[in-house]
Amino acid sequence: MDKQLPTAGVFEGREHQLPVRIYYEDTDFTGIVYHANYLRYFERARSDFFRLVGVSHTELAKADTGFAITRMEIDFKRAARIDDALLVRTTYDRVKGPRLYVSQRITRGDELIAQAVVEAVCISMDGRPRKPTPHMVAALTPWFAG
Repeated sequence: MDKQLPTAGVFEGREHQLPVRIYYEDTDFTGIVYHANYLRYFERARSDFFRLVGVSHTELAKADTGFAITRMEIDFKRAARIDDALLVRTTYDRVKGPRLYVSQRITRGDELIAQAVVEAVCISMDGRPRKPTPHMVAALTPWFAG
């Protein structure tokens, strides 16, 4: 990997792991991560998962394909603070028609910070549901739960 490029994370088994450092800009006036920023960390991890398995958002757009989150359930367990080194852990669990089901956790060492259950729907650029592209299904299938 080119050391000048930002990391897209690594795979440990079927789990994608993306390191995230907490900066001042991520926190509120108390020095604790503002709750909405966890959604950004989860989004980055889902995108980098795709990047590492060879699914490009640019190529998906050319194929008239995008995503919309239709459901996200988040449990906040602990507070993250400035300078924390976190790990966003993502697994793609299954695909059913146009829907992708994803499980995500954010940890600080062995400590669970937040976890999410995500349902995304594959859509055309005009917002209509569509099945994922054959390339996307082929790239993700090895990573789905058995």
